[in-house]
Amino acid sequence: MKKRKKIFNMAAKHSIAGLIFVTPWIAGFLLFFMYPLIQSLIYSFNKVTITAKGRNMTPVGWSNFKYFFTKDPYFIEQLIKFFKDIILEVPLIIVFSLVLALLLNQKVKLKGVFRTLFFLPIIVVSGPVINMLLNEGASTIPLIEQYGFYDMINKTLPYFLVEPVTTLFSQLILILWYSGVPILIFFAGLQKIDIALYEASSIDGASSWVSFWKIVLPSIKGMILINAIYIIVFLATSEINELIIWIRDSMLDASNRGFGVASAAAWVYSVSIALLLLVSFLLFGRDAKVKVKHAQITRKRGY
Repeated sequence: MKKRKKIFNMAAKHSIAGLIFVTPWIAGFLLFFMYPLIQSLIYSFNKVTITAKGRNMTPVGWSNFKYFFTKDPYFIEQLIKFFKDIILEVPLIIVFSLVLALLLNQKVKLKGVFRTLFFLPIIVVSGPVINMLLNEGASTIPLIEQYGFYDMINKTLPYFLVEPVTTLFSQLILILWYSGVPILIFFAGLQKIDIALYEASSIDGASSWVSFWKIVLPSIKGMILINAIYIIVFLATSEINELIIWIRDSMLDASNRGFGVASAAAWVYSVSIALLLLVSFLLFGRDAKVKVKHAQITRKRGY
């Protein structure tokens, strides 16, 4: 009984500590985000006009949502294109980040300097800086186009994959710049792996490749989920995202679209991203939950 009571008290303390950590976020959401969120939902079912006397709203039902399918399909086309791009970009960023994290986890000098260098693009690529770099063509690799790489893609890949793959290579440098935070997350996860596991596998004759698949990868499944969620949200809210630009322009275009259509587009986009995050959780979250449950059972048994 005493042992169970002690375990219960520890669990309660951890729950309270976790609640304290998320309290500022909950308070900020309720104070600054809840009202605009509800307001945008109301806008999406109304035609909003701005007059000298204030804001006028005329109920239109689902007309704002039907606008994308009947009058202006550009938003839906860009949304489909975004999903195609992100399906290719997320695995690329995760693999690239994991490879660099594995290299940084080796016994090399000036690891702190390398971590800073890989994280620096996250600070640089923001606001007007990213637009200036894109205008100068800094996100592309000229040699890829000079040696006819795009022509080879057009001849070998199916039609529906040509545009996403060419877009991927045309923004390769930009995509690799997004790897700063995932590298640090993977690096933190790799440092938490017990060295004794590597030593035991080495004694049993396991190669580095076997150790990676049997020790490293299962240990960082939770980190893969965190990075996948971070990358999806980062790309979805990027300032150069054409969908974000379209929603912002629609809000200011009172003659054709206005706040109603922009709010409807924002909700469609948000729900689409939420579904994408749900798929990521279903792919990588189950293993993370199993690991947490196993750790809790181990802790209760006193191992």
